[in-house]
Amino acid sequence: MTRLAPTARLANWRSRWGGIAPLLLAEFIVWLGFGGLLPVLPLYFVDQGVDLATLGLVIAAWPAARLIGEPIFGWLADRTARVPLMVVGLLLAGIFTALPLAITGPVAFIVLRAAVGLATAIYDPAARGYVTDATPPERRGEAFGLYGAAQMGGLLLGPAIGAIGADRLGGIGFVFVFGGLAAAIAAIPIARLGRESGPRTHPAPALDATEFPPDSPSISRRAAAAVAADRGSAADPGAPSRLLNRGLIAALVINAGGNFAAGTYDVIWSLFLQGLGAGLGLIGLTFAMFGLPILVLSPMAGRLVDRRGSFAFIVLGSVLPAIVGFLYTRLSDPNLAIPLILVEATGFAFLNPALYRVVAANSPPGRSSTAQGIFGAAGTVGFIVASLIAGVLAAQNILYPFYVFSGVLIGSLVIGLLIGGPQLRQGAAAADLERSPVRGDTSGG
Repeated sequence: MTRLAPTARLANWRSRWGGIAPLLLAEFIVWLGFGGLLPVLPLYFVDQGVDLATLGLVIAAWPAARLIGEPIFGWLADRTARVPLMVVGLLLAGIFTALPLAITGPVAFIVLRAAVGLATAIYDPAARGYVTDATPPERRGEAFGLYGAAQMGGLLLGPAIGAIGADRLGGIGFVFVFGGLAAAIAAIPIARLGRESGPRTHPAPALDATEFPPDSPSISRRAAAAVAADRGSAADPGAPSRLLNRGLIAALVINAGGNFAAGTYDVIWSLFLQGLGAGLGLIGLTFAMFGLPILVLSPMAGRLVDRRGSFAFIVLGSVLPAIVGFLYTRLSDPNLAIPLILVEATGFAFLNPALYRVVAANSPPGRSSTAQGIFGAAGTVGFIVASLIAGVLAAQNILYPFYVFSGVLIGSLVIGLLIGGPQLRQGAAAADLERSPVRGDTSGG
């Protein structure tokens, strides 16, 4: 096998991924700021007099705004230019990220975190829809693997930048300013280099669960019509003709479980490690270590998902974090959290590209951002519920939230497989079809 020269490999990468490169760069920059801010947020709020139960409300305000905003702005992104939406969302997120330094108090924190959530709801569905429509189906798992890797690259470096800046440039205030500037700067590559992915068709609304054709009055015929809608149209049997199909619903349920873990961590992780004797440096390192396996493994995981389908990676990606969540409760030395984090993050490195591919495969033509908005909203529901529960449980015992989120991860996986297991298992067959000569994929990876 002939190895390509570095310049040829770079040219090949640009040819394949140049369309989404501005977005990948923007994600990396955004997550630099997010990574710097994430470890200190709960500590800062507690230092400002917010108790644990109220801390849950403050943390939940961000996803609550996303829950409302993502479906709306996802719908809008499918019907207007995505680049301006992404730019506006990033600029607003930058402004509201820095304002907790100037406006303090529990109510102010709740409002400002909600404002950041709404700004990211403008950006995220448009961004994920952009990736979906700018990538051929046989490359979408890998594309979202790169997307996740760009995020985790920022998360890996962000805590170090935040810690150094806070130490040398004025304390914790630097981290908020850095996070705000990063979001604003991330808008630049999208504004200058982002290109709309081409015309998007918007077919007439398909029948949903409450609308049935007049020639299918019986329950059995209605069920058959629903199955046919899930399978797609004659023109494109690979794409469903209705939005809420079993494959997408299964992904929504599993995504809610995964984000339940994220909501739990945002509330208690820094406080949990602090209780074990960890300083801010070690706490920041744990966030960086979470990003490392995702940075390294997500592109490879995406390629495997494209070749083998999503099913095995969804199962593995849910089970590993659930096991690790239980093991955290046995820690007495905060340094031992790092190897466990690497295992947990490996699970998410496999889970996320697999779920994104399922969502892309189960998005009707012209509705990719809408589907991504609903997908994000489902994860947001999990995040909100976890944020509210974690604060209450942690006030009783800091270990209780870990038990709960491990159970929720397994439960959401089981429910998702019961709803859409056949659709998830069909991913490997679809991947084989997409790589066949009939589909024209002769690139050889």
